[in-house]
Amino acid sequence: MSQFSILAQYGDNPFVVQLNNAIAQDMPHIFVAGTTGSFKSVVLASAMGKHSHLAVLNDKEEAAYFYNDLVQLLGEDSVYFLPSSYKRSPEYGNIESSNIILRTEALNYLANTKKPGVVVTYPLALFEKVPTNSDMKKATLNIKTGEQIDISFVTEVLTEYQFQKVDFVYEPGQFSVRGSLVDIYSFASEDPYRIDFFGDEVDSIRTFDLENQLSKTKLNDIAIIPNLSLGDGKDHISLFQFLNPKTKVWAYDISYIIDIIKEAHLKIVHRNSQRIEEESIPSVELFVTSDEIKKHLSARQSIELGKRSYYKDAHQIKFNTTPQPVFNKNFDLLQDDLLSKEEQGYTCYILADNPKQHERLAAIFHDTGGKVKYTPQGKTLHEGFVDHDMQLCYYTDHQIFERFHKFSLRTDKARIAKQAVSLKDLSRLNPGDYVVHVDHGIGRFGGLMSTEVNGKRQEVIRLVFKDNDVLLVSIHSLHRISKYKSKEGEPPRIHKLGSGAWQKTKDRTKKKVKDIARELIALYAQRRQEKGFAFSPDSYMQTELEASFIYEDTPDQEKSTRAVKEAMEKDTPMDMLVCGDVGFGKTEIAIRAAFKAVADNKQVAVLVPTTILAMQHYKTFTDRLKDFPCKIDYVSRLRKASDIKNALNRLKTGEVDILIGTHRLIGKDVQFKDMGLLIIDEEQRFGVSIKEKLKKIKLNVDTLTLTATPIPRTLQFSLMGARDLSILNTPPPNRHPILTELHTISDEIIRDAITYEIERNGQVFFIHNRVQNIYAVEAMINRILPSVKTVVGHGQMDGPALENVMLGFINGDYDVLIATTIIESGLDIPNANTIIINNANQF
Repeated sequence: MSQFSILAQYGDNPFVVQLNNAIAQDMPHIFVAGTTGSFKSVVLASAMGKHSHLAVLNDKEEAAYFYNDLVQLLGEDSVYFLPSSYKRSPEYGNIESSNIILRTEALNYLANTKKPGVVVTYPLALFEKVPTNSDMKKATLNIKTGEQIDISFVTEVLTEYQFQKVDFVYEPGQFSVRGSLVDIYSFASEDPYRIDFFGDEVDSIRTFDLENQLSKTKLNDIAIIPNLSLGDGKDHISLFQFLNPKTKVWAYDISYIIDIIKEAHLKIVHRNSQRIEEESIPSVELFVTSDEIKKHLSARQSIELGKRSYYKDAHQIKFNTTPQPVFNKNFDLLQDDLLSKEEQGYTCYILADNPKQHERLAAIFHDTGGKVKYTPQGKTLHEGFVDHDMQLCYYTDHQIFERFHKFSLRTDKARIAKQAVSLKDLSRLNPGDYVVHVDHGIGRFGGLMSTEVNGKRQEVIRLVFKDNDVLLVSIHSLHRISKYKSKEGEPPRIHKLGSGAWQKTKDRTKKKVKDIARELIALYAQRRQEKGFAFSPDSYMQTELEASFIYEDTPDQEKSTRAVKEAMEKDTPMDMLVCGDVGFGKTEIAIRAAFKAVADNKQVAVLVPTTILAMQHYKTFTDRLKDFPCKIDYVSRLRKASDIKNALNRLKTGEVDILIGTHRLIGKDVQFKDMGLLIIDEEQRFGVSIKEKLKKIKLNVDTLTLTATPIPRTLQFSLMGARDLSILNTPPPNRHPILTELHTISDEIIRDAITYEIERNGQVFFIHNRVQNIYAVEAMINRILPSVKTVVGHGQMDGPALENVMLGFINGDYDVLIATTIIESGLDIPNANTIIINNANQF
């Protein structure tokens, strides 16, 4: 089934025909009732015709999902996303360059609407004024292949547009000139352009990849547009004034849009009245008022998709759709519903981007003996729906399995690539900085220079070694150079080119590693000879557990899960290290492995470094396995002695399947009836004595080690094959890059950061690693923000008190947790998105 087949079903739908006629007759206000879930996007896509459209959703997340649905239905080339320019709310300033790219791209489409398409936006993006159409055209440099244009003219115009000249472009607003090649990173494109001149003629134009500098797509013409957010904005206008008069405006809730803009305007006025000289608060002149928005909307043809119409005289068209039923991962309920719908004459489709989800569903229906009819669909929408007029059911896999559904914006492509970071770091190196060349050792960075190779000019990096020996390294060999890192105050010894000293150093290091490894190799050899328990292949319950994970598996998560399960199914004891950053999905892999062990009547021990993490893991494991026959308990100093005794008695008799705990787990009184799997979280946090005891436990028990920062010895053994290694490199979908700002301590900055996070219903960590005056910090925050609920947590508190603090923060009873580094052990509090670290230089 193709991505356009949903629209094919609605081509001759009588209500869609009515809607198209109403749009063609220029009826001023149209209200489309009865649209639920992603049916709203189906309606817009079906009525697109030959027009350009602006769709205004309630907030950025809603808009992003609506955009994603339209991309699935219409293809990426017809849909644009227009975000706010700002990282946070507009009153805080701080422009986000990837947002400017998307914004400029959408405005460029609206200014030159030659094809039907949709721009999706939300109130805070509408709130910002935009340049006039004529100003935008004046600020656009159009270049075509074959035209006569001088390179010096291009550089002059780019400088006038406030583009920065650099050696190599790595972010929007930069350009570089290397002989006949001009690289430009326009604000209207996700990829930079490479223009090749032959004399004064444009020979070719290509986009290229920042990561490897290789060309991607050949183009005939391009538009170079600067950062349109720069300037005082005095001549800027509302987006509605910018739009072509024939552009159709779609809205979900007009009264809500007006209210949001009214509130945002009041905040801007308030911030402007409190302006401090050093702050970059945007001027109120850059924004439109709610009255202007109301006036512009009333003067245009608008199509509303909400629950009620803002305009009393709106022409109404009514569909008959209902949301996808809630199945709560109950597959008997799903089967009954599909059979019932089939009897009533409905045609049912199940939508899933990932083919594996269709395989999982088929396996579950097969194992449970269900004979249901449905059509798998290879593209999914955000929310399923049932159309009772057309007798069509579109169910989404993520709603069936209660999974998180990711959206994908063009922003993801606009983010700086890995190689670009290297180029960026290179631009920040100063002559004299220490660098390491993989083949020649430690030298000093001598800057970038141009040299002639075989009659052609090339950019090279100049490295200076001992006795002022110089090595020129091609820009394409950047991967062989890294910045030197060492302990503070210890300058390195510069190596001499050709002396062999660097090679000897590497050889000595390798020898030491081998010496350290001998004892452990003997242990792992012994483990290989031991007979372990071979776990059974996956049951349908295992498939159901994995399919019910609320997030889409990343490719690395899928690969690691498969590797762990394959190792468990062998009859030699597993020893697997899973290495991945915080939030990359290590705990989910551990849960799946633990459940696989429990399914074969084996017990599982989960060893964690801190009491807080034990409690957190207990909560996570319990939530994930609540629908399955699995008993979980935990032991730590936070629990009463009687509770621990009870848990250990039940463990001994086999009533507890999974026991989570700190080093208390390896006490003499802890006896498992039949342990089959040991999971160690953050191994590097345990001391030598605990590891010696673990060696004895691990000899013939499958072991899974999770870590974000493996100790060198552990990593070395994994890399050389003595232990199995699985790495999670891929961040989860829609994960935003971490934004780090360095400031001197200031009441204003702390107030802004906490206020911004709380206004979006988030929570804040405030790290202060001194117990002696931690309550003074709480008093300071209470003085700055009297209405904010704060709480203090540190390691010197008694167990029950600390547990209450952490549970209260996890449950959202407090806005700010002022804590020491006790929170560092992988705590999972998704609602806490901001961390303020006091005296960061001490960490």
